[in-house]
Amino acid sequence: MDQAGIKRPISNQRWLWWGLGSFFTLVIAFKMGASSVGFSKEGSGEKVGIVYITGPIISAEAIVKQLEKYRKRTDVSAIVVRIDSPGGLVAPTQEIYEKIKRVREDKPVVSSMGTVAASGGYYIAVAGDTIMANKGTIVGSIGVIMNYPVMTELLDKVGIEFETVKSGELKDVGSYSREVTPADRTHLNDMVMDMYDQFVAAVSDGRSMQKDDIIPLADGRVYTGLQSKTLGLIDLIGTFDDAIDIAGVMGHISGKPKTIHPQKKRPSLLDWLSGNLGQTVSSWFDELPAYRWRME
Repeated sequence: MDQAGIKRPISNQRWLWWGLGSFFTLVIAFKMGASSVGFSKEGSGEKVGIVYITGPIISAEAIVKQLEKYRKRTDVSAIVVRIDSPGGLVAPTQEIYEKIKRVREDKPVVSSMGTVAASGGYYIAVAGDTIMANKGTIVGSIGVIMNYPVMTELLDKVGIEFETVKSGELKDVGSYSREVTPADRTHLNDMVMDMYDQFVAAVSDGRSMQKDDIIPLADGRVYTGLQSKTLGLIDLIGTFDDAIDIAGVMGHISGKPKTIHPQKKRPSLLDWLSGNLGQTVSSWFDELPAYRWRME
């Protein structure tokens, strides 16, 4: 066989491999493009964005960022905030609450309650346009709690003493190494009650109720979803799917609305460190004022 006869098959093979490579490149590019648009692989059209608030509320950053993304997306017509939380630290709770109120200026927000939406979880819920819970959802716990250990007797038995140098009488308020003074109690009670008044004001605003009507309900107790509906703390009894349907109607979406969920990412070293930080911060609940419900 001559030299030309040898080269021709090789040339054909090159064309074959080039064609296959181009085909797979187009397929990969298409898939990457489809998955990079938004948070899910669903098609275009008006959708309901889902925000999940689960567990103790120790940080607002991720949830606030999620809400802002949905607010900016032109294909998201409404948002459902799915709450399954016993509450958390005061400032992060208030940040999420304020963000939902701002988002509502552009798009309707439905608060959907899962197993529990108590204390800070309920605080966030009242920011929505409509609140929906299951019949047996734990709702309420309107109030603020703060406690800290006093270990003076134990330290005396062990023989440990602390020498504290401070710039003012209340600089070491809450210290476990000294007895609680009347000034301590007055100061901490004033702070907790101020946060409590902020909670009651948020409920009054969100539920269009008079503060005098809320205060009898705001002694820290919790209610079922059915009880909450009767008391005016929520609007509707329904499931998560019902909340999505309601959001679709409020967002003027025809038919069954599609949903967009935050994409799950693979755990990284940073996530692991953040998780440990979260566990540490959760332990602060016993020492920091919190919109938190706990059953002991």
